[in-house]
Amino acid sequence: MEPEMSLDMEELNKRRIERHHRRMQMNAQKRRKKTLSMVAVCLLLIALGTTIFFLLRRGEKVEPEQDRVTQSDDVVSEKDTVIHLVAAGDVNITDDTVASGGEEQDYTKTFLDIAHLLAEGDITVVNLEGNLCGAPYGSNSRSAPQSFAQALGNAGVDLVQLANSYAINQGISGLQTTIAGVKEAGMEPLGVYGDARAYKAGKGYTIREVDGIKIAFVAFTKGMDGMTLPQGSEYCVNVLYEDYDSTYQEVDTKAINTVLDAVEAAKPDLTVAMLHWGSEYNDTVSKSQKSIVSLLQERGVDAIIGTHPHYVQQMDYDPETGSFVAYSLGDLLSDGDRSGTEYSVILNLEITKRGGSTKITGYSYTPIFTVAERGKQLRSVRIAQAMDAYDGNYIDRVSEKTYQAMAYALERIQARVAGE
Repeated sequence: MEPEMSLDMEELNKRRIERHHRRMQMNAQKRRKKTLSMVAVCLLLIALGTTIFFLLRRGEKVEPEQDRVTQSDDVVSEKDTVIHLVAAGDVNITDDTVASGGEEQDYTKTFLDIAHLLAEGDITVVNLEGNLCGAPYGSNSRSAPQSFAQALGNAGVDLVQLANSYAINQGISGLQTTIAGVKEAGMEPLGVYGDARAYKAGKGYTIREVDGIKIAFVAFTKGMDGMTLPQGSEYCVNVLYEDYDSTYQEVDTKAINTVLDAVEAAKPDLTVAMLHWGSEYNDTVSKSQKSIVSLLQERGVDAIIGTHPHYVQQMDYDPETGSFVAYSLGDLLSDGDRSGTEYSVILNLEITKRGGSTKITGYSYTPIFTVAERGKQLRSVRIAQAMDAYDGNYIDRVSEKTYQAMAYALERIQARVAGE
């Protein structure tokens, strides 16, 4: 897949040199810090003994990963409870993504490089753009093998948004089978229910509690690829619009408020809305999307995380209130058939409970890239590490063409997140 704009060799070499200098500077800084720390420890040991040494160890800090962009204004104290919510975008079920598992349908390597990013979240959520309905697999059916879902679960995913374009691609029975498959893989579905009874029991939301912090998750979709929910199954999928099968103009305020009323009664510490919305392959944020953001924030939703456009889009964060919006995270796994869909981010939200108040105190993201090269298994990788491996001439490194696409992707991700 050709990038939207390639870098010339002069610029590429310049970037390589800059990265080399940065690494040399960081290594030098680490050596200086290590030397100073050793001297300080020795002096403190002589003067004050092992007690002060223990206190020094408690004060050590760990450097963050270099591939992260972090924004946080709050200073976290030892008395605070801090957890992390990790979110990633669309996992697309197509001929190419299904084929990446080979004849054995083993998708371990597909997510191997990013698995630790998914697993480090106290709660991790993705959007599964497809079904788990058995063969035939691929683009026409949008069905993936059960081993695909299992690979996501093994990689650390906890919650799976199923309220999306393909929720009822194979009817209500297909939705029920997919829900069962997600649960079998050790994950929990969001935004969908097998029948009205299941919806009534679930009340349209899901609660997860970690370290005493109770988070409510709601999930909605703009529509289901033009399909209409059958009579008697209207509550099987949470939808954002009254005209969800046509023009997406009339926001279903009543349905949204019904779910949020139930959430409010549950008294969570924080509420997260997963929204499958916007337009595919389009950066435009519609008026109705903005009205939905206003509605949700007025009703106490703290974080809004979007999917569906397949492009990384703008992120807005208010450190004062802790309000966060990511209009689209892009594709966690793409078949790379369209430029701009091969790169995306894995989002990490820092959530802090301080006394009786809980809010988002910062966010970070890691740029990732779906590598689609002839003769190699399709896989999602961290861009910075993959480029370093190329520079180091490592075995199984990406091609020069992919390297250049990754260099461009880093620029575009930063610009897209900033809304430029």
